[in-house]
Amino acid sequence: MSTSVVNDKVKVTINNTVYEYPVNTTLLEISKDFQKDYDHDIILAFVNNKLRELFKTVKKDCTIRFVTVTEDAGHKTYVRGMILVMLKAFYSEFGAENVEKVSVEYSISNGLYCDYSGSVPLTEQRIQAVKNRMIDLVKKDIPFIKRSIGTDDAIELFHHYRMYDKERLFRYRRVSKANIYNLDGFEDYYYGYMPPSTGMLQYFDLNVYDEGFLLLLPGRKKPTEVQAFQPQPKLFHTLKESNSWAKMMELPNVGTLNDAISQGKLNELILVQEALQEKKISDIAQDIAKIKDKKFIMIAGPSSSGKTTFSHRLSIQLKAHGLKPHPIAIDNYFVNRDKTPKDEFGELNFESLYAIDLEQFNRDMTDLMDGKEVELPYYNFVSGKREYKGNYLKLGPEDILVIEGIHGLNDKLSYSLPRESKYKIYISALTQLNIDEHNRIPTTDGRLIRRMVRDARTRDTTAQKTIAMWPSVRRGEEENIFPFQKEVDAMFNSALIYELAVLKQYAEPILFGVDRESKEYVEAKRLLKFLDYFIGAPSEAVPSNSILKEFVGGSCFKV
Repeated sequence: MSTSVVNDKVKVTINNTVYEYPVNTTLLEISKDFQKDYDHDIILAFVNNKLRELFKTVKKDCTIRFVTVTEDAGHKTYVRGMILVMLKAFYSEFGAENVEKVSVEYSISNGLYCDYSGSVPLTEQRIQAVKNRMIDLVKKDIPFIKRSIGTDDAIELFHHYRMYDKERLFRYRRVSKANIYNLDGFEDYYYGYMPPSTGMLQYFDLNVYDEGFLLLLPGRKKPTEVQAFQPQPKLFHTLKESNSWAKMMELPNVGTLNDAISQGKLNELILVQEALQEKKISDIAQDIAKIKDKKFIMIAGPSSSGKTTFSHRLSIQLKAHGLKPHPIAIDNYFVNRDKTPKDEFGELNFESLYAIDLEQFNRDMTDLMDGKEVELPYYNFVSGKREYKGNYLKLGPEDILVIEGIHGLNDKLSYSLPRESKYKIYISALTQLNIDEHNRIPTTDGRLIRRMVRDARTRDTTAQKTIAMWPSVRRGEEENIFPFQKEVDAMFNSALIYELAVLKQYAEPILFGVDRESKEYVEAKRLLKFLDYFIGAPSEAVPSNSILKEFVGGSCFKV
């Protein structure tokens, strides 16, 4: 594309139509001419396939694609802006001198759970006052001001603001500059872009919850609605427990993890974390062993949660408690490929419940429960057909089936089995580590990096292809897994506090291989920036039975 500037005008291509604008026109000004064509607010823009904030100006001919709050990048930007508005209001209401720390801990339901410590008590009245200040900030439509300062200056700045997590984080930054955002005098650092101003951040709520409070936000599909909070007590307990353990170990964020690695404490950290997971698995096995009528252990969780390794380790613990476990992969009950249902795009949908031969699965499970001998199938993924290779099984009094697969928690999968015969386990990599007090690490990022590393190693799949298919994977999880997690008997957090430092060594080379001109490059670039926060760590000290070995290789299990 030509980069010439004629008569101080630039040619801007939007939706295949060329328009002329004066040089240095902001993307925000241009977006206002097109907002009427979009159902929801434009919050960012791609300029020549590079993601840009709307305060940026056009200096040469370019192609622009606007991003609304319904897209992943746009929704994340909305959330970041809301966090900064909340913090500005919080410090104003409580008084900066009275606030020791406000931290954004984890996502739960449609909200972010936040923790607070300081000299002024947290009450319903004060949280309502913070909410009112937030409403006022939104009404004033105050711009977010971005400035770049040296890394050393950023360290000094955040020490002054008593944001010590950020101060520690920047001590390990190799870049010379840091981007700081200012909202009406309140300054902070964020991993990612911001909206142009507070005016578009109209939809939120704020409530006291447990020992902290919730910032409730709209979802991508309905960005103008904040739904009532739906409590998820089991998930919240699991998140809180993992978070408390991280704080007890003095490892709540990336900076403290980097401290541990640089001080030679990695091996001890790995051993302690693995021991904690083993204890959790043992506790679940003990609970199962106490309940005599459980014959079917149903395990499910989102992609790259480590379900296979978990099922093997649980089986070992069940043996230690006197039971005889038999692992069964639901994938072996896939229908033949020519009968696999298709999704709305005409692609084979292996994540559909009806990609499973439900009738055969239930017939086999019922026969096993009735004491009959059953020949179990094996699914040949090369030929796309189910095969039988003489794998016969008959259950005795101490035998138990450990069934693992995407639909394990859905009773429609095992419709013929009585509920009292099933013990349901939800497993997910619920990251307990945050970048700093105001920048979360989404659990989806950790799982995506796990999957990229595993797919590149075992399936010769590029990082670009894994990134491209990830939205489809996520849609399948939201439909087939997340709705059933509240019905489980146990939850297991498979995230390892040290894992991203190890995965970095494997993920960075394949991410650098993503084509710069591809639409996946924006996500690859974001993940590369994210991994740059970590000091890399070797995998040699990771035990062979670790869930992490399922992804980096070297597992003692067939995974």
